[in-house]
Amino acid sequence: MFKQFTGWKGVLAILAILIIAATLLYVNNLTQKMQDEERLKIQNWVEANKEILTAPPDANLNLATEILKNNTSIPIIELDKEGHIIGVNNLDSAKISNDPKYLRNKLKLFKTEHAPITQQYNPNDSTERNLIFYGDSTILQQIRYYPYIQLGVVALFIIVTLIALSNTNKATQNQLWVGLAKETAHQLGTPLSSMEAWLELLKGNKENEPIVQEMGKDLDRLKLISERFSKIGSTPELEEHELISQIHNVVAYMKRRAPKNIRFIVKTHGEEDIPAMISPLLFNWVIENLLKNALDAMGGKGAISIDISSHPTYNLIDVTDTGKGIASINIEKVFKPGFSTKKRGWGLGLSLSKRIIESYHKGKLFVKSSEVNKGTTFRIMLRK
Repeated sequence: MFKQFTGWKGVLAILAILIIAATLLYVNNLTQKMQDEERLKIQNWVEANKEILTAPPDANLNLATEILKNNTSIPIIELDKEGHIIGVNNLDSAKISNDPKYLRNKLKLFKTEHAPITQQYNPNDSTERNLIFYGDSTILQQIRYYPYIQLGVVALFIIVTLIALSNTNKATQNQLWVGLAKETAHQLGTPLSSMEAWLELLKGNKENEPIVQEMGKDLDRLKLISERFSKIGSTPELEEHELISQIHNVVAYMKRRAPKNIRFIVKTHGEEDIPAMISPLLFNWVIENLLKNALDAMGGKGAISIDISSHPTYNLIDVTDTGKGIASINIEKVFKPGFSTKKRGWGLGLSLSKRIIESYHKGKLFVKSSEVNKGTTFRIMLRK
């Protein structure tokens, strides 16, 4: 699935580049042709205007008049030899009346867009000439902006497609997770029932009492694991429970199974009772996963600190170890399914933990800080 997703991104990127390159090339050629045509129109307009102003009374001016009338789209500003504006064409008359700076701003813009055209009425006096400045027509302006509009449309299409592919990928992963979890719980059910029956038989002999007690603990643990897996995929009912005692119970369980050189420290900042809305089965699973992750990172010695604090809008739980830390390039990957730096395991513990906290408890789980060879802190934020 990941390879397919990567392939789709590559194909979309190549298509986008080809579309944009082809569009820019075509529009640039079209724009240049239109610019040349519009300049020719302005030159004809200048000549027609000159002809009308200098022609004898009995001259036929029909063609010149038609040329002047046909220019309805190219804006023009005419300056005299002293630089004063003496004529305008195809500009907003209302803005000319209401805004004193309108024509000057337009003139400044036209000077950056095109070289002026000289209009000399008297061929015997070179000083008697005006300068004609003009801007792009509305159609030419629209064509100039077209590639950027198309670029936005293509970018939007790619973003929507990538989001759709990502959501499809996540939905498939979620279905696999839920199916795997429920199938695991189902498969555990049969041997657990059988083990309970064998345990009852062993209880009939007093000599088996020490074995029965230990087997009973392991059987209860397996039942707990099975129940946890069965909860994945269904919305758990959150109930108010006391956080400190919940975490102390998990720490006590992990402490009995941890190496002797590992110290567990629980900090509560003087708090004795911090209530929170949680699903105990799933929440305890998250704390176990974080503690196991810390144990794996420390190589049999060091300290694990669990800091529990209450704030106005959140309850915070920080789990800090003195292990090998996480490289900065891997911090974003630790919650992704399948990512693991260990030789054993599927790399699902932290991913499941994040899902439990964020999807089921509407909280947050993230790496607060990490430094290679010094340790890592994971933070849980539970909304009050």
